[in-house]
Amino acid sequence: MIIPAQRLDWRTKGLPPIAEGRTPDEIARLGLNVLSGDLMMPVAVLREAALRHNIAEMQAFADRSGARLCPHGKTSMSPELFAMQLAEGAWGITAATAHHVRVYRRLGVSRILLANQLVARGDLDLVCAEIAADPTFDFYCLVDTIEGVEVLAAAAERHKLDRPLQLLLETGQPGARTGARSLETALAVARRVKAAEPRLALRGVETFEGVRQRSDGREGAGAMLDLAVRVAEAAAREELFSAGSVLVSAGGSAYLDLCAAKLPSQLNNAPVERVLRPGCYVSHDNGVYARITCPHGEPLPGAARLQHALEVWGVVQSVPEPGLAIVGVGKRDASYDVEPPIPLWVHSPSAGRPRQAHDLQTLSMWDQHLSLADPRGSLCVGDLVGFGISHPCGTFDRWTALLTVDEAYRVTGAVTTLF
Repeated sequence: MIIPAQRLDWRTKGLPPIAEGRTPDEIARLGLNVLSGDLMMPVAVLREAALRHNIAEMQAFADRSGARLCPHGKTSMSPELFAMQLAEGAWGITAATAHHVRVYRRLGVSRILLANQLVARGDLDLVCAEIAADPTFDFYCLVDTIEGVEVLAAAAERHKLDRPLQLLLETGQPGARTGARSLETALAVARRVKAAEPRLALRGVETFEGVRQRSDGREGAGAMLDLAVRVAEAAAREELFSAGSVLVSAGGSAYLDLCAAKLPSQLNNAPVERVLRPGCYVSHDNGVYARITCPHGEPLPGAARLQHALEVWGVVQSVPEPGLAIVGVGKRDASYDVEPPIPLWVHSPSAGRPRQAHDLQTLSMWDQHLSLADPRGSLCVGDLVGFGISHPCGTFDRWTALLTVDEAYRVTGAVTTLF
């Protein structure tokens, strides 16, 4: 794994001028502290202890479950975080687009699961070139239609690959994203892949049960996993899988306990590789994932015990009327696709420690501002407010670097992103 030599500069939001041109290690030695007002506002931070805990805890969960962990890299797109996940034992890194594959390869990632269809000619050319250039590159992508099989077979033939494109048959649900909608459709696709050997190889079955988290939740996610298992069992009975290990893969960040419980460890009495692909666990959150994984304030039995690591801090710019405060954090800084940022902490310049943000509620967000309901009138101009995030993916991609902090909010370094 290659971590590019990185010096943060004036393009890094939140970084004060004193830190410009320095590496993360050099920044850590400056003694900067969020609560002391040393940083420009707003600033995104990762609580380092929670971050490291989450990476270790999720790997331990996968190990306990007898599964491989292939974290979804789209959450952070961070070389430093990828390196930490791989060092902890991750089997590979999951990608969402061919561009992600290119980024990962430039970083030296040797095993990539593209959890998406591969159709565009330019995307196929990139992937096929990487496969041809490096015999150790272990690559998988998804297919869900006979038309998609034809596109992949033509690309493999065009590039004269001397080893096959490895495919996972994707199953889905009506009205949602990609994925074969029925056992019959899935098997028709699997048979067409089998007919395209040796250019193509069917290596397993995949689904993404996370599409159900905003509809029928665990019940719907369980039904999606059940379809994937039925397809895998039927394909194994027909001997449609190519030689080698068979993979069965699922796992957004919401229902990993279900995935661990339902994915089979054997098909036709042969062992399979169970591959889980969570992404948001690396920072966890204070919103949608916290509620799903801890429905009663405690993790579900056997589930990973995660902590929120990601916060965005901003300053109160104005208290223009009683009970209303305007903070300099907006849509350019924090996720709002599921729900707006959640006020966690308030810190006054004269106070020793932050206090919990009791009774505060985000009302509206604009590009660079948000409004807070403050019924007790507790906020003053100049106060700092620390926000938790719901669905962290949309926050990481707003920052070229996020500073890491200790429990006292002293800056300990930084991680960079490559969106």
